[in-house]
Amino acid sequence: MSEVIAAMGAKVLERFPAGSPRGSWPAEEYAAQRRAQGEPATVVMDLKSDAFLVVLQGDDD
Repeated sequence: MSEVIAAMGAKVLERFPAGSPRGSWPAEEYAAQRRAQGEPATVVMDLKSDAFLVVLQGDDD
């Protein structure tokens, strides 16, 4: 996944295990907090590590 993130030009801010309790969305909540601060954070799933990654898209598009 790190190769894909690098190819996207994205920076991983935080990673959260996919096994959160039902009704808990810590990656989405963290991304929403970052967006509220003006950062274009989004959540992607890393299937290989079974984790949600909060990423920022790179500026070199």
